[in-house]
Amino acid sequence: VQLVESGGGLVQPGGSLRLSCAASGFAFYSYEMTWYRQAPGKERELVAAISGSGGSTNYADSVKGRFTISRDNFKNTVYLQMNSLKPEDTAVYYCKARPLNYWGQGTQVTVSS
Repeated sequence: VQLVESGGGLVQPGGSLRLSCAASGFAFYSYEMTWYRQAPGKERELVAAISGSGGSTNYADSVKGRFTISRDNFKNTVYLQMNSLKPEDTAVYYCKARPLNYWGQGTQVTVSS
């Protein structure tokens, strides 16, 4: 199993970023995919989840209305569109296939002026 996150960077408050996670080594379309984040000194938290078909999504209250999770089962890729970013969104973002216990290296998102 391999998960490779990309798309992070430094953005000003109110800005947008689109994260990508390329997956391989498992039947991608069969698994719920999730995005987690971990800020310095804090526990890793679930941000968003999407069902295998893409027909069902869930979000943490802190990002609802600002973030959108999507997936492309032909490309074995899951995305996280992040709009109206806030400084408290600063964290390392990881994708994960549930219930598999594999993590990628993560991608750093920093929201700062």
